[in-house]
Amino acid sequence: MFRKKQSENMTYGIVGLGRFGYALVEELAVSGAELVVLDRDEDKIREIRDLTENAYVVKSLDKKTLLESGIQNCDVAVVCIGEQMDKSILTTLNLVAIGIPKVISKAASTEHGAILEKLGAEVVYPERDMAIRLASRLETERDIDIIQLSERINISKLQVPDQIVGKEVREVDLRARFGLNIIAIENNGVVTESIAPDDRFRAGDVLFLAGSKEGLLQVSLWANK
Repeated sequence: MFRKKQSENMTYGIVGLGRFGYALVEELAVSGAELVVLDRDEDKIREIRDLTENAYVVKSLDKKTLLESGIQNCDVAVVCIGEQMDKSILTTLNLVAIGIPKVISKAASTEHGAILEKLGAEVVYPERDMAIRLASRLETERDIDIIQLSERINISKLQVPDQIVGKEVREVDLRARFGLNIIAIENNGVVTESIAPDDRFRAGDVLFLAGSKEGLLQVSLWANK
C-alpha cells in the first residue's frame, strides 16, 4: 500500500496507462512528484516501475481495491480511461467517495464530461484541448512575421503589451522568460538600437526581437492574453 512521505511534493494517483496516462506519468515523474499508478496490464506496470515503485496491477477498480492500493493518500487522482465510459464513471465515483481532495477525469465526449462533473470531478478533454492549442499556434504563426536567419536565430517584431508599459527591460526579462533578445525598439518612427536594462517600455513601442521561433511564438501568445 502507498503511504505519502513526509515531504512537500504533491502526490498523484494515475488510473490507466493508455497513451494519455503513460505520458502523464512520465511528465510528473520528471517533476519529482510521488506517484501511485494502477492498470490491469502487467507489462505496462512493469515498464512504469522504472519511474515509480508504487505501480500496481489491478483487475478491478472497485472501492476495496482502490483502498488497498493506498491511492486515497494522494493529493490528486487522475482517471485516464475515458474511452471506457462505464468504467470511467464508476472509478471516478469511487475515488471521490474515498475522499481524495481532487479528482480529474478524462472525458471522451461532452455528455461523458457532464456526468463526471456531476460526480464531483474536474474534467479534461485531451484530444479537444490539443486541437485548440494547435489551432491557436497555427493562427499565431500566421499573424506574426518571422524572418529566419538560421535554424536557431529568427527575428520578429512585437507591439509592446499593455501589461509591461512603464516597466524596466530587466524587470520584464524577455531573455530569461522566452530566450529572446531585444535588438531594437521603434517608437513614433524613431529606432533605438542600444537598449539598457533600466530603459522603460513606453506605450506605442514596437520591439524587434531575436531568438528561436518557439520563443517568438510563446511571447506572442503571452502578449495577446
